[in-house]
Amino acid sequence: MTFGGLSAPGAIAAPPTCRVEAAGAPPRVIELYTSEGCNSCPPADRWLSSLLGRDDTLAAAFHVDYWDRLGWRDRFGSARHAQRQAQLQAQSGVGFSYTPQVLVDGRDWRRWPALPPAASAGRATLALQREGDRVHWQVQPGADAPARLALWWALLEDGHVTAVKAGENAGVTLRHDHVVRQFGVVPPWRGSAAHTIDVPARGEGGRPVRVLAVVTDATSGAPLQAAQLRCPV
Repeated sequence: MTFGGLSAPGAIAAPPTCRVEAAGAPPRVIELYTSEGCNSCPPADRWLSSLLGRDDTLAAAFHVDYWDRLGWRDRFGSARHAQRQAQLQAQSGVGFSYTPQVLVDGRDWRRWPALPPAASAGRATLALQREGDRVHWQVQPGADAPARLALWWALLEDGHVTAVKAGENAGVTLRHDHVVRQFGVVPPWRGSAAHTIDVPARGEGGRPVRVLAVVTDATSGAPLQAAQLRCPV
C-alpha cells in the first residue's frame, strides 16, 4: 500500500539506501501546534529547534491555519493540521485547541521546556528503510502490545526563515525547524504490518527531508514506538 505522492525534482538523483530500526525504550514524541500569526508561539518554536539532533526526543511542528484571519497567512499552516489538533483533544486531556500547544506522547504538556521521563520500555519494533524515492516501514508488535495498532507519519524540513510583515508578529523574523510539510495516518490493524510511502530526498529549497513514523495504540493513541529516518543526500 502506498501513501503520499510527493515526487523529487527531476534534477535530483535518487537518494541512497539507508535504514533505521527502533526497538526497546522509545523516544519521546513531541507535537507542537503553532502559527506565525501567534505572538506567544516564537518561544515554543525556538525551544523546539533546540531539540534538533536528539535521539531521545523526536519532534514535529504542525502549523495551524486558524490564525491566518488576523492579518498574516502562515505559509506552513494547514487546515488538516488544525483538524488533527481538534481530533486529538479527547485523548490529549484538553477540551479545546490553542497555540502554542505541546503534546508529549499524545498528552497535553504545559511544563515545557522541562520534559517528562521517557518510557522505560517499548512495545513494538519499527524499521524504516529508504530505497530511492520510497520509504518502507515494518512494524512488529511486542508480546505486551495492544491488539490493534495504528501509525502516523510526517515529512519534516528544517531551517525555514520567515520575515513576518503583518499580524501579531509583524516585523519579527522567525526560524522554524521540524516543520511538517506532509503527514498521513495509517488505519488500525492487527499483528505485524508493512507499508510504503513516496518520499523525495529533498524538499523546499533543496532541504533534506526527514521521515518521522510513530506507532500507536489504536484505541488510546499512546505511542508504542517511534523512529526518524534521515538519509545522506
